[in-house]
Amino acid sequence: MASSFPTKMQSNIAETAAKAGGAVIREALNRQGFGRPNRVNFKGATDMVTEVDLAAEEAVCGTLRQYTPNVPILAEESSAAQMGKDLPSRWIVDPLDGTTNFVHGFPSFAVSVALEVDGELTQGCIYDPIHDRAFSAIRGRGATCNGDPIHVSQTQTLNHSLLLTGFAYDRRERADFYLTFVKKFLETGQGLRRMGAAAMDFTSIAVGQADGYWEFGLNAWDVAAGILLVTEAGGVVTSMDGQALDIDQPQILATNGLIHQEMSSILISLLTTHPETKKESTL
Repeated sequence: MASSFPTKMQSNIAETAAKAGGAVIREALNRQGFGRPNRVNFKGATDMVTEVDLAAEEAVCGTLRQYTPNVPILAEESSAAQMGKDLPSRWIVDPLDGTTNFVHGFPSFAVSVALEVDGELTQGCIYDPIHDRAFSAIRGRGATCNGDPIHVSQTQTLNHSLLLTGFAYDRRERADFYLTFVKKFLETGQGLRRMGAAAMDFTSIAVGQADGYWEFGLNAWDVAAGILLVTEAGGVVTSMDGQALDIDQPQILATNGLIHQEMSSILISLLTTHPETKKESTL
């Protein structure tokens, strides 16, 4: 059943909401100092949540309910993982992507907000509170940073590309699995970085600072806004095998488009030949 929710809006509600969450984070940084949250809880061995995550999520969701009271919200800290998957529209929210960085005072974290309507991402924003940068996109209208148009790089080959990746929460148990991919791309790319916040990795692709990004073990809230941002900035985002992406179980590959086939071919080879990576293959 098609949703009656408008897919084209004059304003980006995602940006308004992301900035509301960002204001909470900035206030916390001013009040308690960088890298010194008052309370840290562990959802898993390497997965943390702070009182700032919760307060930022409340601010984001409160803003979304104000503008779109009838649209359900999938938010990392307060929603079941698959909530709203089959609904005609939903907001997808990560109130503080890069919590580990935030806790340690490493300046790479962001608020991520996106709207999905009838299975399509229609608007999104990734807000960087440290540098007061709003990376925004509305489907069919391009991508911007603080209102200025942005575009992916024009790097032509993997050999000359700067690549990004991240490691899932089971990295302690499956270090060899993830390092298989790292080794191959260290051999084939020009450089490799791991910054610890998926949302910020997407912004780096969208503005042309990096050329390709892959990662396992993400959730819809980690990727929704970033997928739209990179796509509207002229890039390509698919599953690692080059096929359409399942946003709720993403095996993400995001590139400037020019090196997409090269990266996907390597990922397919590893996924289909290595004994451990066969377990992750969706082919």
